[in-house]
Amino acid sequence: MRHLVKAAVLSAAIVSPALAQQATTSPGVAQATFINTEGASIGTATLQETPHGLLIQGKATDLPPGLHGFHVHETGKCDAQDGFKSAGGHFAPAGNDHGFMTDKGPHAGDIANQTAMADGTMVVEVFNENLRLAQGENVLLDDDGAALVIHATADDYRSQPSGNSGDRIACAIIKQG
Repeated sequence: MRHLVKAAVLSAAIVSPALAQQATTSPGVAQATFINTEGASIGTATLQETPHGLLIQGKATDLPPGLHGFHVHETGKCDAQDGFKSAGGHFAPAGNDHGFMTDKGPHAGDIANQTAMADGTMVVEVFNENLRLAQGENVLLDDDGAALVIHATADDYRSQPSGNSGDRIACAIIKQG
């Protein structure tokens, strides 16, 4: 019996790197790298599809401390020279209004404000039941892609079309795992 346990442990050790690689290239996983307005990389995010929506986990640095609007935008482009306007508006394929505090909202890409700590680090772990990566409704990995955007100030969850959350200060193109 002891030899069977050792064999199982050895097999798991040999297979684990392959399983880990499969997990990072899974169709249900996407990656994104945040850049700032100077085009410098300031963080990363992983988007994991679940049976109930999308789990977004990430970290960005060198941000102004405080609350920041955090949204999924409709186009997978992050041109720092145009202030990330290339990412388009909030991801809203149903055409509904922006905001958690409006009767006709929220956009599918609306996410709660995120906080950058005093050292400029923002750690994100949010769930959005309205988003999918590749199949179903509100798919992000379509022909023009999508992007995560961090705004300069907090989203007020009401103002149209985007919550009055200020300039776009960081952007990350969402790419298949």
